[in-house]
Amino acid sequence: MGGPMEDQVAFREALSHHQAGRLDEAAAAYRRILAVRPDDGPSLHHLGLIALRHGDAAAAADLITRSIAVAPGDPAAHANLGNALVALGRPAEAVACFEAAARLAPDAANPHFNLGNTLAGLGRGEEAAACFRRALALDPSRPATHNNLGMVLRDLGRLDAAIAAYEAALALAPAYAEAHNNLGNAFLDAERPADAAAAFRRAIALKPDFFQAHANLGPALTRLGRADEAVASCRRAIALRPDHAEALSNLGAAFDALGKPDEAVAAYRQAIALQPGNPVVHANCGAALHALGRYADAEAACRAAIALRPGHAEAHCNLGAALYAQGRLDDAAAACRQAVALRPGYAEALSNLGAILEALRRFDEAIAACRDAIAAAPGHYDAYLNLGAVFQKLGRVGDALAALRQAMALRPDRAAPLLQAIHLRRLSCDWDGLADDERRFLALLRQGDEAVPPFNILCIDATPADQLACARRTTRLLAAPAGAAHDRARPGGKIRLGYLSSDFRNHAVSFLVVEMLERHDRARFTVNGYCIGWDDGSAMRNRVVAAFDRFTDLADLSHADAARRIREDGIDILVDLNGYTMFARTAIVALRPAPVQVNFLGYPGTMGAEFIDYIIADPVTVPMGEAAFYDEKIVRLPDCYQPNDGLRPIAPTPSRRECGLPDDALVFCCFNSTYKITPALFGLWMRLLRAVPHALLWLFQSSVGVEANLRREAAAAGIDPGRLVFAPKLPLAEHLARHRLADLFLDTLPYNAHTTASDALWAGLPVLTCRGGTFAGRVAAGLLTAIGLPDLITESYEDYERKALELAQDGAALAEVKARLGRQRLGAPLFDGGRFARNIETAYERMWETWLAGEAARDITVL
Repeated sequence: MGGPMEDQVAFREALSHHQAGRLDEAAAAYRRILAVRPDDGPSLHHLGLIALRHGDAAAAADLITRSIAVAPGDPAAHANLGNALVALGRPAEAVACFEAAARLAPDAANPHFNLGNTLAGLGRGEEAAACFRRALALDPSRPATHNNLGMVLRDLGRLDAAIAAYEAALALAPAYAEAHNNLGNAFLDAERPADAAAAFRRAIALKPDFFQAHANLGPALTRLGRADEAVASCRRAIALRPDHAEALSNLGAAFDALGKPDEAVAAYRQAIALQPGNPVVHANCGAALHALGRYADAEAACRAAIALRPGHAEAHCNLGAALYAQGRLDDAAAACRQAVALRPGYAEALSNLGAILEALRRFDEAIAACRDAIAAAPGHYDAYLNLGAVFQKLGRVGDALAALRQAMALRPDRAAPLLQAIHLRRLSCDWDGLADDERRFLALLRQGDEAVPPFNILCIDATPADQLACARRTTRLLAAPAGAAHDRARPGGKIRLGYLSSDFRNHAVSFLVVEMLERHDRARFTVNGYCIGWDDGSAMRNRVVAAFDRFTDLADLSHADAARRIREDGIDILVDLNGYTMFARTAIVALRPAPVQVNFLGYPGTMGAEFIDYIIADPVTVPMGEAAFYDEKIVRLPDCYQPNDGLRPIAPTPSRRECGLPDDALVFCCFNSTYKITPALFGLWMRLLRAVPHALLWLFQSSVGVEANLRREAAAAGIDPGRLVFAPKLPLAEHLARHRLADLFLDTLPYNAHTTASDALWAGLPVLTCRGGTFAGRVAAGLLTAIGLPDLITESYEDYERKALELAQDGAALAEVKARLGRQRLGAPLFDGGRFARNIETAYERMWETWLAGEAARDITVL
């Protein structure tokens, strides 16, 4: 090469090759120039561009840096050095290059565009948005600038502005598939799933292999309730890009929406394998594992999410739910509080916190948390449901019903709030439209798969098949990993019994079991009590604690720690006295802490659980031929399944005047809980009062509103409301004594008197019952059989009404029944505590022998 003219010709030749895409020829030409003129800035710059094009960003950065040293005023060189540094993963250094380019070429849009992209990648969103706006001021015709501005604004949460930016890009370039996809994401963030789906579909129509748009369409369809289509869309994305973690995560969310947590977990696990550093996928996987009852695994997934992103509010919220399910209540509350601290007004976390605080019996705080959730999200179904549960525990029936009605308005397809409302309305005897509500509930129960509180369906006209289905659905929520196998070769000796209950206090369960516990044969059994309730300081609490060989308080332990304690104590037979009653912790039993586990007394029905081996019954409560409605094997005791305390003191009998009763009245009595009274039965009772003018009805005073509601119903039936008398709560001995003032106890159906029937019979008051179609509706019949009064068992409402009227109108017949009860009361099997203890011990020994022999549980009949 020679002079300047020759140099210019050589550079133009090199540039010609470069512009024509003949990069190898261009590179050779640039090198020939540099061989003669090593400091030729343009050749260094363009050779650097070719290196960048070939993916050698390090060489490009070196060459372009040398060119800038020669010609520092070239804005393009500064900009391209910035591009090389970005490619090298050094965006912070690239910022200075783009800023220099922008200073050198103040009227050029491109340096501002590149600077905006780099700042966006560094998370400096506000600065990036300002750069894009400067670029648009200089050149508003570039669709990419509008699009990238939209991306930054979306990340900043300014969704309306982001949507406007994307729409500006599309106005300039309607076929811009990426902008349609980005617009869909903004619509999705703005809770406009229908608009989002339309935008994603436009992107796909323009670019059928656009895997990202297929993946994004999935969440939009999921939110539209079209999860099946969402699954198909995500699968199309995965077919196009098998390693696309986001599509797999979205597939998991679609499976979640379909109620397929197993498939959801599998999809999330694949996404995590591809993208282990994504906290959102770990958190979502935790939620799916929670739905499977794999609470420890759910906890681990949430903790993995938090380790990756400590400020991930959803992960803390999901962690709280997993800990709550494990019975780790204080830790669960702390996790939910952390979620709320990270995201004030986080309704889901506040609602969960309300449920946790309710379980901790911190009711005022629970109400506040639920109300905060509702204030933040007025349409939050679970918050209303949880608020209703807190008010129910407090006996605030009106407030509970108001919350449940809000939940029903939000989700009329859900059975749970409807059932809770039915139960509360029964409790307050508010019956207007109740029959229709019960029919609607049973329809929802039978056509769906929703878990609802099993105890509450015992009070409505449900079949044994309904009760079994309901119990099984509840058991699904208690799924737990089985503990280590129990050793069948343990040394011989006494059978170790364990009784688990929240009711070792002044409670009906303790009234019934205490003498049985005292009478257990200590030569054959050791008897352990495990308390999951609280100490009320009562005399009954002290007596029941003293009845055990060892009494252990598990109330503050997690489910797993409580189960571990029972296992470490070597319990052979664990007897659950709660079942699905209030304050139960069935999750402890689900962990299989004992080799043999028994459902007894507290819950009169099947628990629908593989972890419960036996249910204690008798030939009346569970007659032969009904095994199909029980997942437990049935143990039939010879007299009655219900133990009783034959040592209960009865106070001196008060006068009728002291109890608000006229001396000359015939007193029909029913001290059952008011939720057991049905409109049909109350109508029958009113007919009896009409037929027996000197009769009155003596009921138990319970929740607010009961007296007014029942007096109104009586008036509507043409009966003087004054003929209803309500008995206040009294200590047990005094309560038993006042039974002697009544003439006949009228039982309820479909849920009989249980402890209340025993109370009446112990006090000498005859009980008239109607045999029902379920365990809960046959208990009184079993009690009457065991005390030798089968003639007081009727088989229909017609027979029940006829028998009640006959006894009311025939004083001699009623007196004979009372006299017979008086003669038989102390000698009958019903109140023979020693006999009951020997019978149930025989059953326990048969259970234990069966297990030691390696045989499956089987029905047992004790003769």
